[in-house]
Amino acid sequence: MAGDGHEGLTYRDSGVDIDAGNEVVERIRKAVTSTHDEGVLGASHGAFGGFYRLLSGVDGPLVDPVLVAATDGVGTKLKIAFRTGRFDTVGVDLVAMCVNDLVVSGARPLFFLDYVATGAIAPDAIEQIVIGIADGCRQARCSLLGGETAEMPGFYRDGEFDLAGFAVGVVERAQIIDGKKVAPGDCVVGVSSSGLHSNGYSLVRRALIEGESPLSLEADPGNLGMTLGDALLEPTRIYVEAVRTLIAADGDSVHAIAHITGGGLLENIPRVLPAGLGARLDRSSWQRPAIFDLVEERGAVAGEEMDRVFNQGIGLAVIVPAARGEEVVDLLQEAGEKAQVISSVVEGGGGVEIS
Repeated sequence: MAGDGHEGLTYRDSGVDIDAGNEVVERIRKAVTSTHDEGVLGASHGAFGGFYRLLSGVDGPLVDPVLVAATDGVGTKLKIAFRTGRFDTVGVDLVAMCVNDLVVSGARPLFFLDYVATGAIAPDAIEQIVIGIADGCRQARCSLLGGETAEMPGFYRDGEFDLAGFAVGVVERAQIIDGKKVAPGDCVVGVSSSGLHSNGYSLVRRALIEGESPLSLEADPGNLGMTLGDALLEPTRIYVEAVRTLIAADGDSVHAIAHITGGGLLENIPRVLPAGLGARLDRSSWQRPAIFDLVEERGAVAGEEMDRVFNQGIGLAVIVPAARGEEVVDLLQEAGEKAQVISSVVEGGGGVEIS
């Protein structure tokens, strides 16, 4: 009762630390504002909503703008972060998984929102996560417009959290890349991945670190050139700048782009092909990173399962006329990507064959 000299139950007693939440807001302020461009209105950091002004396009005023939205998470790759105590890369992954989905339609990312849910706020970890998110946003040239950190005691295990991201971009309606121009004889240019990206980690964990003879995350198992933990936490490559450069230089030649995520090469390329068309990939045309060999060997994973789950070293598949293939490869390499012609579009089936 009030006035009896005893304090009542507090939110902190129930597991929610408001002061820690406020500390996080102050810690991340500089990282967040470092991503802002001229479209951000006012001091949106800390406000109830973020305000973004839709400005002109890259080449002048927007004529018939279409907003494109994407959302994703990092999945059980977070389990590797929990095991290592390293949280500086998963924020980049979060941004990458969203903005790469935007840019394959021809959209330019405008802004990003994040959602971090945890059992108890750990300011050091949250700061690392948001610094990574801000890094990803700068790579994608989009603004980190806002976010939410939810403290939910009893819902998550100690030291664990979950991440979700939301990105919005814009594209002129006449410039949407939707695969309708894809034709038999087109070639597929594969843009190399930085490794596993953020897919298939339930299988990865089972094959490498949770089986009968788990590998150490602190050591190099033999041919990775880094510790296993570092290889598994290698951030997802962000392709926004390269694709935007390609579109600006040779947009008419870009018939379709597939982001190779969950479902791997076998399921993602068909998503951008018109009915009745398929693709034949030449496996010898690109070099698969060693981490995939390790997963396949240690887990005794069948080759088709690898193709169905992982990107296998190809993060994007760009479909262009065969006559333009090598020029597109050169443009992507000039933009800092490793690229090569890996396939051709063929009639029939609608699937992907890899030989």
